[in-house]
Amino acid sequence: MPVSKARATWHGDIPSGSGDFTAGDSITGGVTYKSRFEGGPGSNPEQLIGAAHATCFSMALASALADAGFPAQSIETTASVTLRLVDGIPTITKIELVTEGRVPGVEAARFRAFADSAKANCPVSRALAGVPEVTLRATLADE
Repeated sequence: MPVSKARATWHGDIPSGSGDFTAGDSITGGVTYKSRFEGGPGSNPEQLIGAAHATCFSMALASALADAGFPAQSIETTASVTLRLVDGIPTITKIELVTEGRVPGVEAARFRAFADSAKANCPVSRALAGVPEVTLRATLADE
């Protein structure tokens, strides 16, 4: 399997400085204190973690469904990553996954079981096992 790489650079102090990052061949962005801690414009690492988690989860769910004979027309997942101070240190305390699938022939309860398994077993979920709370809401598009 290939090794995935990213690069980041920071210039200046934290409150007034800025940084940029590149992931893979085409993902780039800028980050500032305001974009990370105050909801200002720009990117932040937590968005990248959310994108990675939503993508990995969606792929794992689609793979499991296809292996069981239920190829998905689509799986759409959002990940909301919460950053809070814990003992004065910024910490990811919660990730909320919300997914909707268009999967002909699968029953809702079975879809949710596949989603629960994907949440537990996708590589990014496993890497984020230290996050205290990871929730999942999984529905079919026609529910």
